[in-house]
Amino acid sequence: MMKIFNSLTRQKQNFQPINKGSIDMYVCGMTVYDDCHLGHARTFVAFDMIVRYLRYKGFTVNYVRNITDVDDNIMKRAKEEGLEPHFLTTKYIKRMYADFLSLGMIEPDSEPKATKHISEIINLISDLISKEYAYHDGGDVYFSVKSFPEYGKLSKRNIDDMEAGSRVGIDLEKRNPADFVLWKTDKHDSLKWDSPWGKGRPGWHIECSAMSMKSFGDSFDIHGGGSDLKFPHHENEIAQSECSTGKSFANFWMHTGSLRVNDEKMSKSLDNFFTIKSVLESYHPEVIRYFLLSSHYRSPLNYNLNQLDEAKASLERLYGSLRGLKPTFLEKKSMYFKKFELAMDDDFNTPDSLAILFEIAREVNILKLKDLKSAENLASELIQLAEPLGLLKLDPEIFYQDLSSNSDISELEIIELINKRDVARESKKFEEADAIRVKLEDQGILLDDRLDGTIWKRK
Repeated sequence: MMKIFNSLTRQKQNFQPINKGSIDMYVCGMTVYDDCHLGHARTFVAFDMIVRYLRYKGFTVNYVRNITDVDDNIMKRAKEEGLEPHFLTTKYIKRMYADFLSLGMIEPDSEPKATKHISEIINLISDLISKEYAYHDGGDVYFSVKSFPEYGKLSKRNIDDMEAGSRVGIDLEKRNPADFVLWKTDKHDSLKWDSPWGKGRPGWHIECSAMSMKSFGDSFDIHGGGSDLKFPHHENEIAQSECSTGKSFANFWMHTGSLRVNDEKMSKSLDNFFTIKSVLESYHPEVIRYFLLSSHYRSPLNYNLNQLDEAKASLERLYGSLRGLKPTFLEKKSMYFKKFELAMDDDFNTPDSLAILFEIAREVNILKLKDLKSAENLASELIQLAEPLGLLKLDPEIFYQDLSSNSDISELEIIELINKRDVARESKKFEEADAIRVKLEDQGILLDDRLDGTIWKRK
């Protein structure tokens, strides 16, 4: 039985979908006013892995990841750049897609935008007002947190200790400082819609409730996002959704751990803010993906160059075991499949599952020298088990070529030097051969002499 850690109950629970064999999963996506950073990559690669594994297990997964294309940050950035909000969000949506594609993420089944669901948002707010969970005193529309006795059950916060919700300053219109906005009536906004409460735009929290309920109905299986969204965003989603429907909103809540940079919180003010694009300039996208999966999705992850270099070396070891082989995909499965699934069924334990991939790679390397056919059979299992993690998708030679593409020495030069070294060795000119090896090592190229010839890789 698969176990998933439920942030709502703070414990691992046996996972059983509402409808047998089918899973509805909603993940809070990007607010598109800037380039995606490495913290975003950590969250969305994690959920990409989760969707991949659930499908590997035979589930039909309806994966919905929204786009927030109207909120305070978007309006502020649009003004700063002198752009209409639509042009700003379109620009960053395109850049987001490029980043996510680079990291090998699969596309969600649906990707609703807030601006395309204004009618659903207005209807939901109207319902909350009619049931006296929300109020409108002539200005903005607010949700009354005191009207929902279970408010704080996700974040385990006491309502009396809470401050005003995220992205909303103290407002004299509020009946309680913790009340949060559902509809903002701002006459100066360039992006606004007609509503029963005047022209305006939705608050951030109500958008996700409306879009998830439109996608799945009153209740669904999994709601996910970064740990920073637990409060107030997800707490507010629960309150407004359950007050409207009278039903449990999401059965499981999943949150990814934070990403730190050199053991500090990532921040532009600390000059340690890394976009996905900037990291891709120095590291292969699959190396980045491996790094992001090397820690359990719930654990904090520390980013530094040493960690990325270690990820690179680890991935090279896995690809290295596949070099020179023609994997044969067979129906018969070894014990490794069971071991891998036991690890992943335990709340998607990627560190343990990666360790199993290395077990397989070590055995493949041993078999290469004894039984090439068996090595190729086992190599196919390595590729199959890496697939739910989104790894080992490339031909090994292409992977190594990609790694060396930024090197000062070209692939052609490397091959020419290896050929010269082979001639020197055959002529018993061992000093000359050693000199070529040293020359290549100085340029970051390592040689591995095997029975079927010499292969190379970057440090």
